[in-house]
Amino acid sequence: MHPDLLFDPLFLLPFVIGALVAVLLALLGCLLLLREEWLAALGYAHLAGAGALIALAAGQVAVLGGLLLAGAGSLTKTLTRASGNPVYAVMILLGWSLGLLVAANTGLGENLARALVDGQLYFVSRADLIAALGLGLVAGIGLPWLTPRLLRARFFPCHERANQRPSWHWLVGFDLLVAAAMAVGTATIGIMGTFVLVLIPAWLAFQLGSNWRMTLIIATVVALFGYVFAFVLALLLDQPFAPVLVALMLALAPFSLLARAKAARTHR
Repeated sequence: MHPDLLFDPLFLLPFVIGALVAVLLALLGCLLLLREEWLAALGYAHLAGAGALIALAAGQVAVLGGLLLAGAGSLTKTLTRASGNPVYAVMILLGWSLGLLVAANTGLGENLARALVDGQLYFVSRADLIAALGLGLVAGIGLPWLTPRLLRARFFPCHERANQRPSWHWLVGFDLLVAAAMAVGTATIGIMGTFVLVLIPAWLAFQLGSNWRMTLIIATVVALFGYVFAFVLALLLDQPFAPVLVALMLALAPFSLLARAKAARTHR
């Protein structure tokens, strides 16, 4: 691919949407890892993928179906008071089976089902841009309010109960925000691309960050670096974006472990 294509307006919309989604996924990944619910990313992503296929089969926008089914999964989790990674494993299995059944029994075919796994970043539309911007706005307003409560619930789990303060409303809000982010991420970057941006930047940041603020900064920088590098490399080498992104993010893991070991030796 000719390098000039990197500056083609055709790729500007996918680049902007993907960059915004990458930052949001990294920030949410830190909170999910803090709560030991990192499998939520994969669970909601699979539900969102199945919802996107259902929407396409009905002639609707894919991201809308993903938002609805992932949101339904979040509300069901809340109403049944289910918690922990086992419930997200059920979401993975349900989304996987439902998605393949929809693809096999409609005119969509398995190729489109696989495309949702691999990501459709180069074929995003204005609907995806609106969804990403809306998600960014909600996260920008909601995360500063949610984060202190999630941190307090993690380190002082009896605080709300001792003060007789309800916690269900902000827990539901966080779950819905995660579900929406996974739906938008799945519709653009794909299931595995979304999962790796939730997991790896947060994991590296937890290894290297000295405090919560630094952890968020490191996760954001890692996600943006990995995303931009993968976007450029995939275009130059004419490769699918999501596998390149996953490979690059995984390649960063050994460097973080070396840096962590070096820091530990320095503080001895």
